[in-house]
Amino acid sequence: MQGFTGFMWLLSTALTALSLFALVDAALRREDAFRAVDKQTKPFWLIILGIALLVSVLFPLLSFLPVIGAVAVIVYIVDVRPAVRQIGGGRGRGRGGRSGGSSSDGPYGPYNGGR
Repeated sequence: MQGFTGFMWLLSTALTALSLFALVDAALRREDAFRAVDKQTKPFWLIILGIALLVSVLFPLLSFLPVIGAVAVIVYIVDVRPAVRQIGGGRGRGRGGRSGGSSSDGPYGPYNGGR
């Protein structure tokens, strides 16, 4: 029985960490990126993910509320987050903080004017 209890504690801790990650990630994204990809609004996701985090901390994993919260967190991470990241919403915009190249870059690299 101790093995099952340890496993459930580990699973509950992982769900709490995943919920916290999703909430912080949603908070760092731009609000207009959510509307641009037609995935509800930023306040909607902040409320849903905040409730999911609260529920994962307060209730045991075997009740139905943490399961509903886990579904919401998984939907955000699998569906909403990639779409919002593609728009470029938030801090993590690629290497060095740049998303793309300079305005003089061509399809095969920087354009140097024929030099």
